[in-house]
This record gives sequence, structure tokens and C-alpha cells, in this order.
Amino acid sequence: MATQYGFSGTTAKDIAASVERGVAEGALGPGAALPPVRRLADDLGVSPGTVATAYKELRQRGIVVTRGRGGTVIAPAPAVASRRPPKVPEGLRDLAGGHPDPRLLPALVPPSRLSPGARSHRSTPRLAHLEEAVRDWLRPDGVPVEHVTFAHGALDLIGRLLSVELRPGDAVAMEDPGYHHLLDLVAALGLRIVPVAVDDEGMRPDALREALRTGVRAVVCSPRAQNPYGGCFSAARRDALAGVLRGAGEVLVVENDHASAVADAPLWTLSASGLARWVHVRTVSKFLGTDLRWAAAACDPVTLGRHDGRLLLTSGWVSHLLQDTVHGLMTDDGTRALVARAREAYAQRRRALRDALAERGVAAHGASGLNLWVPVRDESAVVNGLRSHGWWVAAGARFRLAAPPGVRISVAELESADAVRLASDFAAVLGESEATYGG
Repeated sequence: MATQYGFSGTTAKDIAASVERGVAEGALGPGAALPPVRRLADDLGVSPGTVATAYKELRQRGIVVTRGRGGTVIAPAPAVASRRPPKVPEGLRDLAGGHPDPRLLPALVPPSRLSPGARSHRSTPRLAHLEEAVRDWLRPDGVPVEHVTFAHGALDLIGRLLSVELRPGDAVAMEDPGYHHLLDLVAALGLRIVPVAVDDEGMRPDALREALRTGVRAVVCSPRAQNPYGGCFSAARRDALAGVLRGAGEVLVVENDHASAVADAPLWTLSASGLARWVHVRTVSKFLGTDLRWAAAACDPVTLGRHDGRLLLTSGWVSHLLQDTVHGLMTDDGTRALVARAREAYAQRRRALRDALAERGVAAHGASGLNLWVPVRDESAVVNGLRSHGWWVAAGARFRLAAPPGVRISVAELESADAVRLASDFAAVLGESEATYGG
């Protein structure tokens, strides 16, 4: 109970720190009630105004919430632990990780020489030849390329932008089901997540409209290869979403095109839709190498200035050695051919499993990307049932906010013959779970 915790401090800052320490140590759990302002003020020998200021600071940082007559309580903890993937049991075929097929990745060969030292990388954070290559990469897809920047991966860039643009307690519209690392990142920043339902064409316009009515300050979405559902924007869906967003003023729209070159779907981008604030992010880890922690982004000039200003104060720049490595791979004809082969292979593997499941009466979603989302009634029954057949798939809980249950299956390394066997095992497990659990 909160009343058993030893609150301390004689200033608002110290009292707030005392509460935060209790949360960090687990002494104050989600929903624990804090003492009324006057009672805590009497206990600590301070004015009620001092305690009220401390509580206000804690509310602004998302640590506590006020529930009217229910008083002030510790905010619900972000479900970070539940969204971290469990360790793959020994001996099982891992279809839960979402990683690309290593056989379809190029060999990473860093440049033969390091960039010369003793010069200021901060004054030239982006290599000109890579910046031009990025423009050539984005331009054919209709992404405006007047302003581009780099980061250490999509999560790095999105986290930096949200921390600059928003304050703890602000709301962010997120896909549901969505990418668990992004969900965890937004929660860790003290931001409030507003779930937006998705379908085979990505975010649903009606759900996004409802989210905007709650006062969200940013929207994070995937135009294709949506993880875990596999949705991709059509031209009509892009136009519908753009129509909703154009009425949202200065809301920052983050478009995460994480699988771009291997998504097996055209890009219908929101970036050219006349939005006030936008950023289109691309990474290369899915097709050039999981260890290449690099992202490119095109954005409006205000977003560029805010991102690069914060980058300058932290890491300063993305390693020129990394940039040279990425440029070498992006412009290599052999690598381009390998990426094209990977895109075709992933599409074939995704379709093979989806069709095999459909033949057995199991509906699955996966219009693009490296994953299939299969709705089920009991995630645990399905995951454990497939485990008994030698398969390890991802329970949907770590991807979901308010969405119905399901499981995610990564298809990057699943050959067609294996897909047929997995589909048969899946159908058998569903039959067993219906008999045992009622579905």
C-alpha cells in the first residue's frame, strides 16, 4: 500500500523524486494511491502547495494520474516486460523473431580505410555521396527529398523526434496491433498511447479520426509491411488517411517504411500529401544487414531542424564509416540483385503459407512484408500447441493494445515445403484448442 511507503522531502522536487524512487524500486506499484495533499503535507511538515506542486510535476511526467474522487494514483506501468520476446526453447524452429534470412543478406565489408581524423564530423554529419544516393532512393517513390537526414536506426530517430516534440503525458496514435519495440519506446518516454486499429490496408481512417479527437500530438504508422499485421496502403487508403490528417494541424506524422526494398508492395506515401509536419523513415537492416544500425529520413524543414539540433547535442553524427559501408552496398549491382531476389523469395514464402493455411480453413493476414498475422481465440493454446510440433511462433500479446488476439509468424526462412507442414500442424492445433478451450 502507498501509505506504507516512506515518503520524504521538504521541497516539491525532493517529494517528486521520493515518489519516483518508490516506483522504480517497486514499492509503489501501478494503481497505488498517494496520500491526500494535506495529509502528506502534515506528515512532511511542508505546505500543501509544495505537495501539490510535486504531484503536478509527477502528472506532467506521466508517473501519476488523477482520478477525481479516487485521488492521485501511480500510473499504469508500460507493459514492457510482457512485450519482450521470450527465449526460444531449444530444438524448436524459430518463426517468432521477424529477422531476415541470413542467406539473402550481402556480406558486410567495411571500407578499406577509415575516414580521416582531426576534422569536425559535426560540421559535415552526412556524407554528400550517401545523401545523394538517399535522394535517388526516395525520389522514385514520390517522397519529397528537399530535406533529408540520418540516424542510428528508425527507433533512434523516432525516439529523438518524440522526445523533442512531445512532453510526458502527451498522446501518440499507434497501430494496433503494432511493432512491440515502438510501443515500448513510446511508453518509456512517458507518452500516452492511443491505439488505432489496422486492416490489410494499414491504419483505418475511422479509427485514426477517433484517435485525433483525443488530442494526439503525433501519429506513427507503416505504409507497407506493417508489423505484425502485414498491411500496406493502397492509393485510396493513403488518400483517405491524408484527408483525415490534413485537418489535424501540427500533428507530427511519422511514416516508418522499415522493410521498403523487400516489402513486395508499392509505396503510397503520406509524405507528399500536403501535411504540415511529417517524416518518412527508412532503414536497411531487413535487406542489407541486421547490424547496420542506420536510417535515412526525409521530412519537413521544421522537423529536420529539431531532429538535427538534438542529434548535434547527443551523438553528433552517424559514423562516417557506417555511412560509407551503407553507400557501398546501396550502389553495388550485385547487392541490388540480391535484394531483388530476397524480395521475391519473401513474397513467395509469405503467399505459400497464407495459401496453405487458407486451404485448411485458417484465415491469415499478410499483404506485404515478412510476417503473417493469424487471428486466434487463445494465443497460449496455439503457441504451446505448435511448440509440441516443433514450431515457435510469437504470441500476439506483445503487439496488441486493444486488438483481438492472434499470433505472428515470421516467414523469412520458411520454405514452401515447410509451409505446408506448418499449416497442417496449425490447423490441427486449432482443432485441439477448440475441443479443449472452446476456441
